[in-house]
Amino acid sequence: MAHNSKTHLTYLSIIIILASGSKMYASAKNITLVNVCQETIWPGIITQGGNYHGDGFTLKPGQSASYNPPDGWSGRIWARTGCNFNNSTSSCKTGSCGSSINCTSPGSLPVTIAEFTLGANVDYYDVSLVDGFNVPVLVRPFNGKGNCSNAGCDGDLRQNCPSDLAVKDNGKVIGCRSACDAFNSDEYCCKGAFGDLTSCLASNYSKSFKQVCPAASSYAFDDRTSIITCSATDYIVGFCASRNQTVCSYHDNKLFCNESKGSKAFPQSWWQLLLMLALPPILNIQALF
Repeated sequence: MAHNSKTHLTYLSIIIILASGSKMYASAKNITLVNVCQETIWPGIITQGGNYHGDGFTLKPGQSASYNPPDGWSGRIWARTGCNFNNSTSSCKTGSCGSSINCTSPGSLPVTIAEFTLGANVDYYDVSLVDGFNVPVLVRPFNGKGNCSNAGCDGDLRQNCPSDLAVKDNGKVIGCRSACDAFNSDEYCCKGAFGDLTSCLASNYSKSFKQVCPAASSYAFDDRTSIITCSATDYIVGFCASRNQTVCSYHDNKLFCNESKGSKAFPQSWWQLLLMLALPPILNIQALF
């Protein structure tokens, strides 16, 4: 799915074919997007395919929004940062996907991507740094069967970005490019003589990505260790959240919280509503739906 690597796309296409059914029904799955950042972000959502029809919206710090994909959905979710949408000009500092708030193209590099392929019996998901990094991203399943582990980072790669990959705005690092994007070499992009699993190996750059994000794809063929197989009814995509951080969302009269010892879904009750109000501002969940 990472659009700067045909090899990466081809590898995931096999999974998409295996996991997707031929019929589309109303989805029984839910993906909750939670902004744990200290700044407003503009999530982008793109469905796998050639026309890049997508969605987008504003998510202020502490807010969440619910996305209900159709069965068999395959696509990517990411955060846009530093956006300005108005009638005359529209732009984002990272992750831009067109001139409107609804995406019409993949996110511009560098960008951290949450990738999903949702099937009737099994789902595949991962966090990809193949297109670089702009904010930490967490993917956490609930009510799942299978591996169902957290995907994402343990820290913020912008604080550890190699100087020759750093993207800056007014002296501040706002993104970290992939080595493929920065140098466009066969070795880093897993193409030409390096276009297979045995010849395209982790570089010093991808290893530095992996140190901060051990449960994310760091280069094109890193998928074989980073794609997670699970079957879940609910997923959280947490922006600026680490794998061991508790992130909560609220929908369908239930409070969902991921914890280091596992995930929990609580039915609605007064004490849960009070708990939501008592959460620190960075975890306050204000539903947008």
